[in-house]
Amino acid sequence: MTFRPFLVIISTLVFLVLFLPSPEGTANAHTGFHSLDERAFFSAALNDTTLFEGYNGLFAASGSCVQCHGFDTAGLASVDFLGNDLNVVDDWRSTMMANSAKDPFWRAKVSHEVLLYPQHQEEIETKCTACHAPLGHFAAIHNGASSYTIADMEQDSFGLDGVSCLSCHQQSPELNNGQNHSGELFFDTAKVAYGPYQSPLASPMANATGYQPVFSEHVGESENCAGCHSLLTKTLDYEGNFTGTQLVEQATYHEWLNSDYPAEDVSCQSCHFPAISKGEINIIAGFDTPGRSPFYLHEMAGANTLMLGLFRDNIEALGLSATAEQFEATLAATTDMLQNKSIQLELTALDRTADTAFIALDIRNLAGHKFPSGYPARRAFVELLLTTEQGDTLFHSGAFDTDFDLPAQDIDYESHHQIITSEDQVQIYETVIADVNGDVTTVLERGSYALKDNRLPPRGFSTMHSTYDTVQIVGEASTDIDFNLLDGLEGSGADRLYFHIPVTGQYAPLQARARVYYQAAPPRWMAEMFAESTPEIEIFRSMFDAADRSPVLIKEATTAFDLFVSNHNIVHTPFVTITQNLLFEPKVDVQSSDLHNVLIYNVKGQFLRKLERQSGSYSIELPDAAGLYILQFQQEGRVQTEKIILY
Repeated sequence: MTFRPFLVIISTLVFLVLFLPSPEGTANAHTGFHSLDERAFFSAALNDTTLFEGYNGLFAASGSCVQCHGFDTAGLASVDFLGNDLNVVDDWRSTMMANSAKDPFWRAKVSHEVLLYPQHQEEIETKCTACHAPLGHFAAIHNGASSYTIADMEQDSFGLDGVSCLSCHQQSPELNNGQNHSGELFFDTAKVAYGPYQSPLASPMANATGYQPVFSEHVGESENCAGCHSLLTKTLDYEGNFTGTQLVEQATYHEWLNSDYPAEDVSCQSCHFPAISKGEINIIAGFDTPGRSPFYLHEMAGANTLMLGLFRDNIEALGLSATAEQFEATLAATTDMLQNKSIQLELTALDRTADTAFIALDIRNLAGHKFPSGYPARRAFVELLLTTEQGDTLFHSGAFDTDFDLPAQDIDYESHHQIITSEDQVQIYETVIADVNGDVTTVLERGSYALKDNRLPPRGFSTMHSTYDTVQIVGEASTDIDFNLLDGLEGSGADRLYFHIPVTGQYAPLQARARVYYQAAPPRWMAEMFAESTPEIEIFRSMFDAADRSPVLIKEATTAFDLFVSNHNIVHTPFVTITQNLLFEPKVDVQSSDLHNVLIYNVKGQFLRKLERQSGSYSIELPDAAGLYILQFQQEGRVQTEKIILY
């Protein structure tokens, strides 16, 4: 958002409204901080009539905040020293949070679950609206209602206000202490708005809205996010009976707890509400208040570019208040979050023999939670391409088709890989849910447990942490010695993936390129819902089909192999000597004066185990099964590969 060139004109109009006398009998008497005429003028000038204004006995809607915390027509408040507009309302209104109640994917998914379990409709919808429509939901409960359904929300402007201002700023600092989850939120019933600044000037807000601003540190702490960003759902069987178990559908807050970030005082808000600390910024339009620093942007950028683009393209159909320009700004912030603040990527050419190219890909999570995190549809996957100098493709793992699906993935789900040796293997970082029968499901009410969770943990993540029961590593990743492990110690927040690529007959230089992509709604995850039909599913289907569903490229890395010279033409100087005695037992004796690590693979390229920091004379025990085994010795950038055959 940039400085508006027409501010001088608007400022003149503001002067006329504020200082010229009104004709006798008009309603220009001050009933609050701004007169009724002033407030009507601001609304018309800012085109904010779509933001609902009012009070429902517990909350004020977002339209009650826009007059002071929206765009300042005088260009004095919520602008930086360059005149760039930073107002929090315009930042917020184009976020996933602001549009949570009108999100057509959410509406379609709720209708899908209700279609399968109509007997649980009231309970399902009441649980879902707690976080997607909190101003309507909790006001209804506060006023004595026992439920708050989608039908209730559709008739309630407060519910349709989404995760509005007071959804966060009216939460009780004593009761929302990080112990809550699954939509358990507690609000102060007095008209109070908590903020991050000490000694707030109370009179403008109190006069205009009846709300009292109060300083509280908790609005900048992760505990304020916990109630909605860890969710447990009760498991149902196919007949709709409760099984007595629960599924951890998402646990972003608990993932953050199990990281280095709490100890480093890096909260959710540190990343999702970035601070502007250069200069002081006035925060109230129309009133000469002291400048504040830092100023917290309300970009609320996450990772879901798909839905933000869909919102932008369906503003009128969905009844949204943000403009296409505002959605573009949030899309830009979200893309920046994905591409610059999510992962680090390094691709290394380890070794090349006459028949194999050995490559290592290191992926490090930079987020304060698992990556991907949140709703279980999210996934990231790796594409690895090996080509000749002329651009001919020798190997391609992770290729996606015209429907943006991964044809190489297995029918049920793709297992986690330590090493990839063929194009029909692809590394996908994701959660896979099983129902009560052990079958893969995307019906959340049927979710019983995770079959796979190899999403990248945050730095400092530990299996010994008290939250591990809710944020487990599940499947083959739990035994991967390079997954969240560095020299045998937990907490790296990274994964090393090996590629052993056949290159028989190739001697020219080769280039390798790795790309990591993100998908918010992969086709296979959507298929179970799209197999059904409800009005909400059909509305979303048409928007989804027309949307840009291409995976988002997060990071890219490259490496190269020089011209390969056959061992027959060079002097071979290994740093390890091995001796094999097949007559007595399946082992090899090793002699080396250099400190090194050993990686052991079978003939299929499957990783078996790793020996670290070896030197001198020692023995390597091999499996009893006959076959070909590959021993890869690594020492300070050098790699020696030996093949052992057991008869």
